[in-house]
Amino acid sequence: MIILAIESSCDETSVAITDERKILSNIISTQIAEHKIYGGVVPEIASRRHTEAISQVCNTALKQAGITYRDIDAVAVTFAPGLIGALLVGVNFAKGLSYSLNVPLIPVHHLRSHIAANYIEANELKPPFMCLTVSGGNTIITEVTDYTSFTPVGRTTDDAAGECFDKTARALGLSYPGGVNLDKIATLADTQKYPLPTPHTENPYDFSFSGLKTAVVNLVHNKNQKGEEIDVPVLAATIRQKVCDILIAKTISAVENKGYKTLVMAGGVSANSELRARMQAECDKRSIKLYYPPLKYCGDNAAMVGVQGYYEFLNGNIADSSLNATATLPINYR
Repeated sequence: MIILAIESSCDETSVAITDERKILSNIISTQIAEHKIYGGVVPEIASRRHTEAISQVCNTALKQAGITYRDIDAVAVTFAPGLIGALLVGVNFAKGLSYSLNVPLIPVHHLRSHIAANYIEANELKPPFMCLTVSGGNTIITEVTDYTSFTPVGRTTDDAAGECFDKTARALGLSYPGGVNLDKIATLADTQKYPLPTPHTENPYDFSFSGLKTAVVNLVHNKNQKGEEIDVPVLAATIRQKVCDILIAKTISAVENKGYKTLVMAGGVSANSELRARMQAECDKRSIKLYYPPLKYCGDNAAMVGVQGYYEFLNGNIADSSLNATATLPINYR
């Protein structure tokens, strides 16, 4: 089944051509250089750039796949969650394509597609499994009992882990994208030099990163006021270690207590080098099979949308012309 997939939930305009789990093309037009000027994504600019780029990105994806519009069996699109203006560009483009080609329109949830990024190169992976999806906007532990069946076990009560990385990196003077640059510059953590709090939540599987973010911002502010120098690589490593401590402890606890033997990581923060290495070590100790996407599929891309779109189609999740973008929507909607 040939699917033309569209992703425009934030600052990446992406179109992919997929055939079940096989990727025929995956084109991404990034806006990082422009948003870097402002230290983060500016929603209005993101929406405008999606509008300018999407037609050309789509044509390039078709050309790279070696097919034409007549070969498309369905159109899949990220419709939630994300920046509403950015989502609307992709949704309306997809609706137009679906109507003009007279093919099904498949709505895809952004977090579901991040999980599906793991299916692309791990042919043996299939539900059920536990998944930690962690990104700039979301941190959630989910039981994946089928390709379109999701049960949240824990989620962030405030900030996502990726936002904590991005905002603390900004406080340290690192450029956008902050989380990536924080990971690159981090050396060795020193919790004695830079003690950081461990936030607590009522649900043992929930996350909270707002207090940690604030603690780092205050620490940097106080050091600057006193004219004291900050060892940026060490503090960056200490932040990374603390966030990973929290993510790993809660996720492993959920996996063990729920009786799973397979753990999947997904989302942009799943590319973090320390998180990958330490989670792998913890899983190896417990004979838990760990999967995470190749780095090229960790960030936002349309390939993962097409793969999840295939399973949504098989489950009868088809939209009509009334489909609208939604800024927030739980992963287990419907």
